[in-house]
Amino acid sequence: MMDLDPRQYDNVAIDDGDVRSVVLSYLVHNCFKETADSFVATTGVKVPDNYPVGMDKRKPIYHFALEGNALKAIELTEQLSPNLLEENMDLHFDLLSLHFVELVCTRKCSEALEFAQSKLTPFGRVNKYVEKLEDFMALLAYEEPENSPMFHLLSSEYRQHVAESLNGAILAHSNMPSYSALQRLLQQTTVVRQSLHQESNKDEHAPFSLKAFLKS
Repeated sequence: MMDLDPRQYDNVAIDDGDVRSVVLSYLVHNCFKETADSFVATTGVKVPDNYPVGMDKRKPIYHFALEGNALKAIELTEQLSPNLLEENMDLHFDLLSLHFVELVCTRKCSEALEFAQSKLTPFGRVNKYVEKLEDFMALLAYEEPENSPMFHLLSSEYRQHVAESLNGAILAHSNMPSYSALQRLLQQTTVVRQSLHQESNKDEHAPFSLKAFLKS
């Protein structure tokens, strides 16, 4: 069995430059340009060759999506990354659904229905979108859609999810990492913790072997 004792890493040195690069990666990825510029000036961290990595263009797109102004986010995305939404149907559907939700929330139900029929219904030709379409269209049946079983589609968390997906897709379309270094570290940490937990459970439930015990 591989030795997964975390104590073996107690004396591993962590380079300050690496930590600063991780922080800068997070700031750049999330379009915190003013903070990133200040961080660079204060710490003297080495910046990537392509810094500031299009933050000025990505930032308004991210915020328009986050605010629910999906049509403006789509317009700017098509200018910055042509063909991206044509190639990514899931993301295109999510952005259009944000606009539909915004119409529903402002009680523009007739306009929302017309928009759904012209922009969302064509997605129904693909099976995986049928259930999603049903959930969104069901919002029109409630006088207070925020109290419906599909209330999560109106939440800021849903908008943030779509905005972050869009930001990552734009980065990937520009041949840049779609995740920040910090996000990758967190993902790796989660995998390691799960692996440690699984190994620990194996040890606890492993059957007793007299032959192996005598050989030890």
